[in-house]
Amino acid sequence: MLVFEFKAYGKSNQFTAVDEAIRTAKFVRNSCIRYWMDNKKVGKYDLNKYCAVLARDFPFADELNSMARQASAERAWSSISRFYDNCKKGIAGKKGYPQFQKDCRSVEYKSTGWKLAADRKSINFTDKKAIGRLKLKGTRDLHLYQISQIKRVRLVKRADGVYVQFCVDVDRKESTEPSGNTIGLDMGLKEYYTDSNGTMVENPRFLRKGEKILKRSGRRVSRKVKGSNNRDKARRILGKRHLKISRQRKDHAIKLARCVISSNDVAAYEDLRIKNMVKNHCLAKSINDASWYQFRVGLEYFAKVFEKITVAVNPQYTSQECSSCGVIVKKTLSTRTHVCKCGCVMDRDENAARNILSRGLGTVGHTGTFALDASNALGESISTLAGEILPEQIGS
Repeated sequence: MLVFEFKAYGKSNQFTAVDEAIRTAKFVRNSCIRYWMDNKKVGKYDLNKYCAVLARDFPFADELNSMARQASAERAWSSISRFYDNCKKGIAGKKGYPQFQKDCRSVEYKSTGWKLAADRKSINFTDKKAIGRLKLKGTRDLHLYQISQIKRVRLVKRADGVYVQFCVDVDRKESTEPSGNTIGLDMGLKEYYTDSNGTMVENPRFLRKGEKILKRSGRRVSRKVKGSNNRDKARRILGKRHLKISRQRKDHAIKLARCVISSNDVAAYEDLRIKNMVKNHCLAKSINDASWYQFRVGLEYFAKVFEKITVAVNPQYTSQECSSCGVIVKKTLSTRTHVCKCGCVMDRDENAARNILSRGLGTVGHTGTFALDASNALGESISTLAGEILPEQIGS
């Protein structure tokens, strides 16, 4: 499934209708959550049926397309099923009990309620919310895909306007020649990552660089009178500042992940528990600014596209263990050089990256020089899900 995003252009009354559609979608989702709380043994299809009851009882809910109401009910069921799964797995701490949504920024249509123009440059929403025809501006070419391949259409509201997302049902694959290279990645804050070859990639620190402008924009918001037009303008400017930084962070992580996967046949990286790491209030801002999770998602996605192998490795003792002899050499975070009695002296991050690579190769059952062709392991992507470690052993 590919998601193509286009900027939407229209009149002010059309964007007001978009806001109303989003509020209705939030109402349907929260109503489904309440219905599940008040009734036992409620399933996914019961929530879909409840959408018809909401449409009968509330005229504004009936104005939204029926499949858009069902999509909101599916969002509610997604949070409920996630809660059930966490309970079955016995996850420690909070299980993620479904909560009522306070800030909703999107509404999703399925196969009805919209009609794409023949030139693919505009879209017309045909439900009773009176959104009407919106012009589309983007770099993607929708002519390459059939209308039947578009499974979902989303209206997403952001700080700089409204966007239309098309979810296209297509299996993306790109063929490349095997390079014979393997790489281990050690994520860090001083450097974005250090690989097993000793190459270090600079950490861009987008939030730190833009923090001065963010603070100034925040002070301007606080000086304005609440409820005034000037305060709304200042809030929009502040939102655009944050949006720019998040886009810079995502763009850097995705492009870097594509470069790593396209240049190597096997990539091993740390299976970091970022949710636990950000509990350290001294490093939380820097960890979030690094966007390690986005980088990992990019690695696993492009591994499937290019049919490469990615392995999530337990990071325990990767910095302490000597990559040459295997002896544990304890060191603090301030100690940046690994020095072992066996004579191995190198940067601690490079030492950790080598340990990550060796563990990753051991996971996929590799021994000796790496050599794969399309007829064996390269044809089977074993990319793991985020937060999981690959248990299988694939012979090369």
